[in-house]
Amino acid sequence: MDSLTQIVLGAAVGEVVLGKHIGNKAMLYGAIAGTIPDLDVFTSHFTNTATALSIHRGITHSLLFALIFGPLCGIIVSHFENYKDIGKWSLLFFLGFLTHALLDIHTTWGTQFFWPLPYKIALQTIFVIDPLYTLPFLICLLLAMFQNRTSKKRRFYTTLGLSLSSAYLILTYGLKWLAFQQFEQALQIQNITYLKLDTRPAPLNTILWNANVETEDAYLLGQYSFFDTQPITFNRFPKNHHLIKAYLNDKSVQNMINITNGWYTITKENGSLYFNDLRFGLYDMSENSTNFVFKYLMVPNTTNNEVEFIEAPKTPVNGQELLTELWLRVKGN
Repeated sequence: MDSLTQIVLGAAVGEVVLGKHIGNKAMLYGAIAGTIPDLDVFTSHFTNTATALSIHRGITHSLLFALIFGPLCGIIVSHFENYKDIGKWSLLFFLGFLTHALLDIHTTWGTQFFWPLPYKIALQTIFVIDPLYTLPFLICLLLAMFQNRTSKKRRFYTTLGLSLSSAYLILTYGLKWLAFQQFEQALQIQNITYLKLDTRPAPLNTILWNANVETEDAYLLGQYSFFDTQPITFNRFPKNHHLIKAYLNDKSVQNMINITNGWYTITKENGSLYFNDLRFGLYDMSENSTNFVFKYLMVPNTTNNEVEFIEAPKTPVNGQELLTELWLRVKGN
C-alpha cells in the first residue's frame, strides 16, 4: 500500500501496544515501524532494474524480518527511551513490520511473506491507494491523538479505525469473487477458451475491476463495474514471447518473467524490444491503448552478457482527465 496508509496502520498498532503508557509517542514509533519495510526501494540505486524489482517486497516484507528485526529494534529503542519494557517495544516493531507485510499481500504486487522461499503472495483484492480504506482510518486515528492517553475515547477511536479498515479489507474478498464470476460468465457466453483468469481492482476503488485473461497466443484485458449495463468486452494483446526466445536463459529476463508471474507481452517498436508488465494494466483508459503502466526497453549488454531493462518514459497525461475517465467508468458502461 501507499506510504500514508502504512503510516496510519503502523501508528494504530503502536497505539494499541504502548499508547496508554507513552501516549502519542507510541503512534510515532508505530508509524516508523510501518515505514521501515518500504526502505527496500533504495536498492534501485545500487543494482539493475530486474534485480531491484525482484528484491522489492522481499526480505523486508517477510515474517522472518519481523521475527528478527522486531525484537532488535525493540531492544535498541528501549535503551534510550524512558519506558524500558523491552517486550512491549519488541511487540510494537514486530507487529508494525508484520501488519505492513500482511496488508501488502492484498495488493497486486504482493510480498514474499515466506522469504527466503521464492514464492510471492498477491491476493489482489485492493489497489495500492484506496481512500475508502485509508481516510476513515486516518480520521479515527487523528481523533484518538487528541484524547488523553488513558481515556476510553482514545481506545474507542483506535479500535473503530482498525475495525472499519479491517471490515473493508474483508469486504474486498467478496467483491473480488463477484467480479471474477462476471468475467468468467462473459468468457463463457463469448465462447472464449482461456488458460488463466486473473482479476484485480482498478485504481482508487473496488467497484471497477480489471481482468487479465491468458489464451494460447494472446492476453485479453477487460473491465467490469458493478454498475455496468452492457456486456464485458475484451481487448486482445498478442504475447509475442517468441521475440525473446534468444534471451530466455538470461538471468535478468528470467527475473522479469518471474516477477510478472508470466503476465507479460513483448512489443517491437522501431527495431527495439519492449517488455510489458500486464499486472498493472494500461496507463490510460482510451480504447485500443497500448500505453502500459510498466513498460521496459530491453537492451542487450555486451559487457556482462545480460539484458538490461530500462523503464520507458510514460506518455504525459492530464491527471484530472484520467480521474474523470475513471469516475465515468466506475459509474458503468
